[in-house]
Amino acid sequence: MVLRVLVIGSGGREHALVWKLAQSPLVKKVFCAPGNGGIAELAECVPIGVTDVNRLLAFAKDQEIDLTVVGPEAALLAGITDAFEAEGLAVFGPNQQAAEIEGSKSFAKDLMARYGIPTGKYRTFTTAAEAKQYVREQGAPIVVKADGLAAGKGVTVARTVEEAELAIERVMNEKVFGEAGNRVVIEEFLSGQEMSLMAFVDRETVRSMVISQDHKPVFDGDQGPNTGGMGAYSPVPQIPSVVVDRAVAEILEPVARAMVREGRPFRGVLYAGLMVTESGPKVIEFNARFGDPETQAVLPRLDSDLAEIMLATVRGKLGDIEIRWKKEAAVCVVMASEGYPGDYRKGVPIRSLPQSRPNCIVFHAGTIKEGDQLVTAGGRVLAVTALGADVGAAQAAAYEAVNQINFDGAHFRRDIAAKALAAEKK
Repeated sequence: MVLRVLVIGSGGREHALVWKLAQSPLVKKVFCAPGNGGIAELAECVPIGVTDVNRLLAFAKDQEIDLTVVGPEAALLAGITDAFEAEGLAVFGPNQQAAEIEGSKSFAKDLMARYGIPTGKYRTFTTAAEAKQYVREQGAPIVVKADGLAAGKGVTVARTVEEAELAIERVMNEKVFGEAGNRVVIEEFLSGQEMSLMAFVDRETVRSMVISQDHKPVFDGDQGPNTGGMGAYSPVPQIPSVVVDRAVAEILEPVARAMVREGRPFRGVLYAGLMVTESGPKVIEFNARFGDPETQAVLPRLDSDLAEIMLATVRGKLGDIEIRWKKEAAVCVVMASEGYPGDYRKGVPIRSLPQSRPNCIVFHAGTIKEGDQLVTAGGRVLAVTALGADVGAAQAAAYEAVNQINFDGAHFRRDIAAKALAAEKK
């Protein structure tokens, strides 16, 4: 079988997906809609937006696409999987109802409450006044979340009551995240080590990936506002495998069964953002797709054929295949535009970009080509991933590559994977 594959999306996650799929002997041709400046080196980019479902469907039919892989959550919640499946097209990604596990934080929390899946206590509010009153009753630290999609930026970990009230005001009254802020979820603050646990899911069949750890705050030492993610690394040596096994058994497998029982069977990648607390792993959030930038740290460690895994998932045969992982560690450092996650400039020339090589890959997150010049086109610009014998070696190689890249205002955290190295020293 020789496949024509369409990847939906334009970020670093999609570059990693294209990069891995292009390595498969099953894959003949890769398209990406809309793609970016780096993806264009591996795939034919198509200028169609990720939520323009009708045009994407027409393109897939016209080009006889054998497998469509959906990257961003916006496309899933726009019903792209439902539309493609209605036309008999193979698509990797959950349908609109199943994607609600990410599209509505209140739905996800209610689901966990119904099925006894460990998470922090919470309340959902539709008015700012009631939300603020609850915050004053509970005290701080406390977590404020916009209910809907907010590009990874709708969460505030408030250290004071005043900070929580300001977050509620911005989300619900100022509508900084639009309709996503019609409701807020106020959650218990959980402390411990965070881990990102992704899994291929085919209804009740769950095949977990290697874990990673994301870095959400924009500045070193986990300071500053939350972003979509400033870097990630895998493995996470300070989290023992017994904890990961427990998370699969107590969280991923039960939620997959719960979605089937709810009439929303999940098929695709389920992402669990977890906090490893003193009483065990608890859910911070679920996503209905590959994480970003976790994918850029996890996929380079995949030793199996990604296209084969995706086809098996789509065909209901995930349980029939074995998934292998490399022992090497991976560290991904995100280079962002000055000002991100706030306002930032676009069109800044990128200079001195090193060539990707087997142990170091530069994934493009927000770039475009203007003639022969590569320029910035997003808040997160590049995701530089390096492999090494251990986390320390991978970290050193990643920062060596980052230091070769230059664009005006470039910002990156200098402590990606520092928690792992500190734990190893202990």
